[in-house]
Amino acid sequence: MFWELIAVFVAGFAGAGIMLVMVKGSRGRLPRWLVPVAAGAAMLAASIANEYGWYGRTETNLPEGFDVVASHESRALWRPWTYAFPMVDRFIAVDLANPVENTQTEGLFMVRAAFYGRWRPTSEAQMLVDCAQGRTAIPSGDAGAPMWRSDPQDPVLQAVCAQQSTS
Repeated sequence: MFWELIAVFVAGFAGAGIMLVMVKGSRGRLPRWLVPVAAGAAMLAASIANEYGWYGRTETNLPEGFDVVASHESRALWRPWTYAFPMVDRFIAVDLANPVENTQTEGLFMVRAAFYGRWRPTSEAQMLVDCAQGRTAIPSGDAGAPMWRSDPQDPVLQAVCAQQSTS
């Protein structure tokens, strides 16, 4: 966040500097009030570019073996351009390269899932995926029975089971 703030300030100074040179070069044909307008426009453009670039940068830097299985597009009233071009503000990545298969139950796997969010800390969880019964669970830490969730549309379930059926 700190570096993004610095980038926005640098963009503002650059936008103001470029417009100042243009105003001086025009010998009075361009009004001076364009200098702060250009600074503000450059800062807004840099901020928007950082917001839209977050998903691509984060996806590129995922750990080895992790693949994105679901993403959420955001639209907000205070960002009216997101209604035309929604931005991804969170996603789920799963380590599809290293699932651990249960030797006692066929079709039962344990995978690592990472939950990424813009302006949120990344969290990671081990997930149980039961391809035979079409359900997922996060194991309880107290060695109790996991709370299973049956949802055929679950992106983690779909990704893990599709990966296992092809291998």
